[in-house]
Amino acid sequence: MAASSTQEDDGLVQGINVTPLVDVCLVLLVIMMVTAKAIVSQQVPLDLPKAAMSTEAQIVFKVEITPDGSVSVDGEKLEKIEDLLARARAAHNDNPQLRVSIRADAAVSHGRVMRVVDLLKQAGVSKIAFASIEIPKEPGAVQN
Repeated sequence: MAASSTQEDDGLVQGINVTPLVDVCLVLLVIMMVTAKAIVSQQVPLDLPKAAMSTEAQIVFKVEITPDGSVSVDGEKLEKIEDLLARARAAHNDNPQLRVSIRADAAVSHGRVMRVVDLLKQAGVSKIAFASIEIPKEPGAVQN
């Protein structure tokens, strides 16, 4: 016995069901929202100093990391990197608006720089800037 269909099926699609497409888009949106929060929370917030025509002088705590990994604070070399915590805490207690400028050689490992940032954050410092040297633009680069 053969099954017969009373409807004529000529193979043309009369309508598209968009419900699965909407479901997939909503799931992707939820995943993006959840992971975006996790990504943002791992970033180090930076408060870079602004160029201003201010009359009050800003006190800057200068941290330098040399290629051999030694750390200097305001030109004075530290015996060990953990000494930075006490120095930064004392400077932050003297001036709660303390700004820190980190200068690191290009050969210094990322982990060493992040260790300095971690010690500064433990001392309560939240305004951290990274010093850099402006290099000449490459030929054909977009001019701002």
